[in-house]
Amino acid sequence: MDNYKNWLIERFMIERKRFDRTGVYAYTQRTMAYNSNKIEGSTLTPEQTASLFDNGTLPQNNNFYRAKDVEEMNGHFLMFNYMLDTLNEDLTEELIKRFHYELKSGVFEDRANGYAIGAYKERPNMVGMYKTALPKAVAEEMEKLLEWYGKQEKNLNTLAEFHARYEMIHPFQDGNGRTGRMLLFRECLKNADICPFVILDDNREAYIEGLKEYRDKQKTDKLVLLMKQEAEEYYQQSKYFMGN
Repeated sequence: MDNYKNWLIERFMIERKRFDRTGVYAYTQRTMAYNSNKIEGSTLTPEQTASLFDNGTLPQNNNFYRAKDVEEMNGHFLMFNYMLDTLNEDLTEELIKRFHYELKSGVFEDRANGYAIGAYKERPNMVGMYKTALPKAVAEEMEKLLEWYGKQEKNLNTLAEFHARYEMIHPFQDGNGRTGRMLLFRECLKNADICPFVILDDNREAYIEGLKEYRDKQKTDKLVLLMKQEAEEYYQQSKYFMGN
């Protein structure tokens, strides 16, 4: 596993530096950006996502594009790059806020709505029918979460609980799922015994059920099962670029 992850990180760094759009770096950027945004309602297709990443343009056709979808897709590419740049740093509140800034700083609609960018939310928000932490409680809850995480053995059970608790806090006005899933990918890369994974939109229902299971029962069985399945899928796709 170490060899696989070392290879993966090395290829990410080399291909990014070379502006290589043909290898595992580009595959991961496109796959993660498309699926993570799609889970949140993005209307862009995989082909449109690839075009944005490859050359910064969208295919010419008669379709209309939502500006927010395009801006958030580009922001996701930047957030992934920032994640690579900061792999050697400790996981802190400031680092998480910077992830959010990279994702959201170019989104006009969020700025027009007065959303905090790269800072914790200033207005209460809900996930469906569920209340999340009030703005005044977010900093304290995030501090507790990171303190707890720092003391845990790093494995899929820990990551699943960390992610579920993060999403229950919902520290930002918008973009919590995307920053949270980027944190999962980062922590997989950083910890020797965990294979990285991308949560696919095809498995959105299972993902939502996993978060619900923790919220209702404080159990991570469903999330861990999904993470294992997604890790195997990502590994099989990545193997192509290894020439195996």
